[in-house]
Amino acid sequence: MRKLLEMKKISYYILVISLILIGTTDVFGQQSLKHYLEIAAKNNLGLQAKFNDYMAAMEQVPQVGTLPEASFAFSYFIQPVETRVGPQKWKFNLTQSFPWFGLLNAKEDVATEMAKAKYEAFENLKSNLFFEVKTAYYNYYFIEKAIEITEENIGILEVFKRLSLVKIESGKASIVDELRVELELNDLKNQMALLSDTKHVLKVKFYNLLNTQISETIEVPETLWQEELPLDKQSMLDSIYSANHELKSIDHKLNAFANQEIVAKKEGLPMFTLGLDYTIVEKNPMSTAIDNGRDAFMFPSIGIKIPLYRNKYKARIKEATYLQEAERSKKEDKKNMLSTVYEDTYKDFSDSNRRILLNQKQTEIAKKVLDVLMTSYSTDSKGFEEVLRMERELLKYELEYQKALTDKNAATAFVDYLLGN
Repeated sequence: MRKLLEMKKISYYILVISLILIGTTDVFGQQSLKHYLEIAAKNNLGLQAKFNDYMAAMEQVPQVGTLPEASFAFSYFIQPVETRVGPQKWKFNLTQSFPWFGLLNAKEDVATEMAKAKYEAFENLKSNLFFEVKTAYYNYYFIEKAIEITEENIGILEVFKRLSLVKIESGKASIVDELRVELELNDLKNQMALLSDTKHVLKVKFYNLLNTQISETIEVPETLWQEELPLDKQSMLDSIYSANHELKSIDHKLNAFANQEIVAKKEGLPMFTLGLDYTIVEKNPMSTAIDNGRDAFMFPSIGIKIPLYRNKYKARIKEATYLQEAERSKKEDKKNMLSTVYEDTYKDFSDSNRRILLNQKQTEIAKKVLDVLMTSYSTDSKGFEEVLRMERELLKYELEYQKALTDKNAATAFVDYLLGN
């Protein structure tokens, strides 16, 4: 009867483990992760710094898009200039310069495109932050499940240890059996201690990413859901090329330098000035003219500034051209790098899928074999070595299954980052 009770306990532990491995999507867990991502986006200091860089760049647009400051001049005649209508005493001059047509718009376009490039840098950092939060979340989930699975295996070994003691007491087994189980238990308990330390480290990292105080727990699902790639392999790569924030940033810089070339060309063209003069005239006591003492007003006065020194404008045009070529090279290099990284990530994604299926099958088989071996040992004391070996195999397959789930979602999260999500 006692042997039967021990066997029932073992079957119970194996049943609990099998429930852990049911691959269903946990909506609650997904909602928790979404909530954590919102907190990270709101609180992360690095993200706030990047956004302020973008806002500062946007303030450049109205600065470069306005006319040059107007020029005001005041003149006082120490020796009044005598005229027919009286002596001139003071003179005021107001002048406004006007650059070549389209120059201000081109400068605004340069500033706008550079600001957009900074915005894409902000979005890229946000996508990277989301990837890091997701990865930290998945790793924390794995540690939680590893601790849970290890605890269940310790429970199985504790039952097996008691069963071996019963066999020893009845003279059907050697004391070596009990000592071998003790060795296995010591190894698992040491592994539990390491997992607990790792769990704390991952918790600190996770809450630092969120920039919030560390709470007691991180809400993770009972079983991790499986993320899938929405498109086929080549379509995903095409989407990365069109949506990646780093590539978009390069495109905006390329547009900025193209407009910078336009600015350099237009700055080498004439600038016009428009002004007015107002002269204060005092009355001439000796004059009988009807307009005696009338102030003199002249509007408009028109001028032109001709840029004679051409070398600096030619150099600015060449500078903008070289910068455009540099950005084109950067874009092609970035696309090559993204292609390489994507291929490696897709390989990890496919491998994770295979490992999920493999370890599901291996776990089911290992549980059946362990059940048979335990029954055999409880009845005729045979197969002790095989029981211990199979128990280790079962633990390995259970952990590998959870690791495969984590790796698959981490690979999908990285593809999301490449897509700018």
